[in-house]
Amino acid sequence: MRTIKLGGLQVPVVAVGCMRINKLDKSEAERFVQTSLDIGANFFDHADIYGGGVCEEIFADAVHMSPAVREKMFLQSKCGIRPGIAFDFSKEHILESVDGILKRLKTDYLDVLLLHRPDALMEPEEVAEAFDILQNAGKVRNFGVSNQNPMQIQLLKKFVKQPIIANQLQLSITNANMISQGIHVNMLDEQAVNRDGSVLDFCRINDITVQPWSPFQYGFFEGVFLGNEKFPELNARIDEIAAKYEVSSTTIAMAWLLRHPAQMQPVTGTMNAQRLKDCVKAADIKLTREEWYQIYLSAGNILP
Repeated sequence: MRTIKLGGLQVPVVAVGCMRINKLDKSEAERFVQTSLDIGANFFDHADIYGGGVCEEIFADAVHMSPAVREKMFLQSKCGIRPGIAFDFSKEHILESVDGILKRLKTDYLDVLLLHRPDALMEPEEVAEAFDILQNAGKVRNFGVSNQNPMQIQLLKKFVKQPIIANQLQLSITNANMISQGIHVNMLDEQAVNRDGSVLDFCRINDITVQPWSPFQYGFFEGVFLGNEKFPELNARIDEIAAKYEVSSTTIAMAWLLRHPAQMQPVTGTMNAQRLKDCVKAADIKLTREEWYQIYLSAGNILP
């Protein structure tokens, strides 16, 4: 698969999200993970809250984790959410979380650790201490964030000496505000509202890779837009372009994200091996400018 730079790493342009791997039985999980590796999709995204940690355990068992196997993949996980209680970027919680992640994944290190959701009570000095400890111990090699705006990242960077190499953000054809507000500069319409501090441009300027999550979802986990009767014009346009390239609609929806020059790394959520293959095929397709804008407009977005 085509690769991109993620900090000092050279990684697949499509990441495999493992949030739903606990929906598979043992044999299904083994087949899915092996298929991922076979097609070059060897960057796996986890979080300590996925399945309450069970997803990481299932993955480690499914891949038959060993030092030899570990060398063939990139592992990323996230911490900082205590479900229903708090967001927690305290030094103690970060260190404890990483130890749990490593134990469940049966590995000595993470390639990337992301801070999951912004903690209003974050003390960046504590985060910096935690990152130093984890890096010096060889437990985490790279660091990033998720769902953070430019000023939150700037505050963190004031204290943290390690580069922030990734920012995982919700982005899809139907959830494209971070793109739309850049098109509607100086306009008075709804799409001109800058809700994220121009985070897309900020990340590009600072060599922070945007990792779109829920690339096929609309709303906040309301469902997928592909094949959805709520989006007839969008699906008709995607299907038309898919027929031209002789690929699935899934491939074209993923290719729409990959066409953006920000060099994003979308995170899939599917546990269906064929759908994952369709996502990976997008790495070999470059939509024309006209096709990209046709899809953008058919989702209900407008040009000023």
